[in-house]
Amino acid sequence: MDGLLRPGKILTALLIAASLTVCATAWAAVPGSAGTEMPAAAADPAEMPPPPESRSSTPPVLSDIGAYFTAPVRWDGRDWAWFGGTVLAIGLAHRYDRQVRTHFVGTGPAPSANSNDTKDAIPTAAVFGGTWLFALLTQDHDGYREGWAMAEAAALSGVTAYALKFAAGRQRPDTTTNPNEWFKSGGDSFPSLHSTAAFAVGTVLAESGNDDYRFLRRLLGYGLGVATSYERLKHNAHWLSDTVAGAALGISSARFTMDRRYGDNSESHLALVPIEGGAMLTYRVSMP
Repeated sequence: MDGLLRPGKILTALLIAASLTVCATAWAAVPGSAGTEMPAAAADPAEMPPPPESRSSTPPVLSDIGAYFTAPVRWDGRDWAWFGGTVLAIGLAHRYDRQVRTHFVGTGPAPSANSNDTKDAIPTAAVFGGTWLFALLTQDHDGYREGWAMAEAAALSGVTAYALKFAAGRQRPDTTTNPNEWFKSGGDSFPSLHSTAAFAVGTVLAESGNDDYRFLRRLLGYGLGVATSYERLKHNAHWLSDTVAGAALGISSARFTMDRRYGDNSESHLALVPIEGGAMLTYRVSMP
């Protein structure tokens, strides 16, 4: 999942975006979808379909893609403040990159022929697949919507993570003991794609559905992201700041997707709170 950025990996990212486009186009072609012409007349005004201006002619997935990648142009001061806080949190984590690596593998070189990419991706894949399997077996509409939200959040954040990997070119901790090796050929450490996907899928799991099992959902959802990030550090596949950046990217992408799907998630966000002698990263969420 977090392998080198070979042409095949770049092609994978492009295929994800292409798949979303194809799905959106197919959805738009379904009879009765947005864009269907109004009948010339109707016997009863109450039976008239809604006016064209109340219905979007843009397929939902395409609309989400456009809104996602152009979101910064619509940010206000508060949004930029959260973004700045997130960057500061990543910078704070970067300060401890070397210490965390030393804790897990020592101070010297620790080359690894196996970064356990597949093993570390299994929990996220299991949660995603289990959500879809449950929805299919029970024919639950909310389950389908939750599964689509997971897929969209993972795809949007995954494409962004690949772009950041290519731009940052950071060497992995199994390649160098220096956490400041950026913009190197073949570097693909920042951010962690595993952490990004785990937090994207986990956040949807945590905050979707009804409130009967909200505590358990949050424990499993956010626990998935934390556990996956821990395994990436333990296997010397990433620096601490890689996983923090992946968490921020996954959570924010999931919140964006759920806001588009559910429209009631504005009360949850990350924040960096100054405290005596440093700062504390917090996550505020509205409790049911």
